[in-house]
Amino acid sequence: MRDVAVVGFAQAPNVRETPGTTNGVEMLVPIFAQVYQQTGLSKSDIGFWCSGSSDYLAGRAFSFISAVDAIGAFPPIHESHVEMDAAWALYEAWLKIRTGEVDTALVYGFGKSSAGHLRRVLALQLDPYTVAPLWPDSVSIAGLQARLGLDAGLWSEKDLAEVAARSRADATRNPLAQLSGTSEIADLLDAPYVADPLRAHDIAPVTDGAAVIILTAAERAGEFAERPAVITGIEHRVDTPVLGARDLTRSPSTEAAGRAVGTGDVEIAELHAPFTHQELILRTALGLGDDVRINPSGGVLTGNPMFAAGLARIGEAATRILTGQASKVLAHATSGPALQQNLVAVLEA
Repeated sequence: MRDVAVVGFAQAPNVRETPGTTNGVEMLVPIFAQVYQQTGLSKSDIGFWCSGSSDYLAGRAFSFISAVDAIGAFPPIHESHVEMDAAWALYEAWLKIRTGEVDTALVYGFGKSSAGHLRRVLALQLDPYTVAPLWPDSVSIAGLQARLGLDAGLWSEKDLAEVAARSRADATRNPLAQLSGTSEIADLLDAPYVADPLRAHDIAPVTDGAAVIILTAAERAGEFAERPAVITGIEHRVDTPVLGARDLTRSPSTEAAGRAVGTGDVEIAELHAPFTHQELILRTALGLGDDVRINPSGGVLTGNPMFAAGLARIGEAATRILTGQASKVLAHATSGPALQQNLVAVLEA
């Protein structure tokens, strides 16, 4: 089967709230134009379209159909959708190109988290009979996970604060970040708890945003990018949704996906870690040493558009290759509570 490459990436600014609709059209139209300009492709050149979003987040059924308005009514398109982060839409598009069905694909994801109460919306992904009726919100579940690691001696509150400080400092070089700036560790540790032991800086912000990636068959990638980022490995695995049936201080699905793709010699890794302690879990699961640069974009702790953040991690990692800053990078996306389902991709120049 054919290799597949990333040749274009764009994302909307990460903001606390947009005035647009929940179908994402207002965020998608400008970034579609950006990737068309980057690659020289037009709508009629795209063989397959695939998106990731959530009707729960949008608050209406089949909201992704309205998002197709951003593409336009003509010519007719071959389109699909996943009800999760668009990183999994990229996996579907990757397969379409690998199997020779199409040569090009455009993948996009969007989320307007400000339209509802995100912490409660995410409770709806839990077991509908035994867990969801208790309404444990996503931040509280992450707080339980962080506490387990603290009690086991796997990390300290200072370790978490260092992740937050580094992320916000890196985001000062990212004009699309929602949060950025320099922070003293002592000041962060003086902040009040939100969900003990997590403080505000340990938690990804509520963000409206969108992202788009264009994929092509590797043999054609040189037509659209001077230095395409070839996907040399991509794998996704899932753990049990039963929170009490797995060790929350580990991520076995990330470990398995990482082994499948091979993470050696990676220079940069973009990790989808909505909480500071989850970055530490992911680094261990993927065997990433101190020589690997983690989240130079600032990561999702500085902007976390639901259902687009995982795709953006792939796009941010690919950009390091497209712009000549790295030769081998890793991208990670997560879905579900407490790092339940995880996708890992390795890209090379």
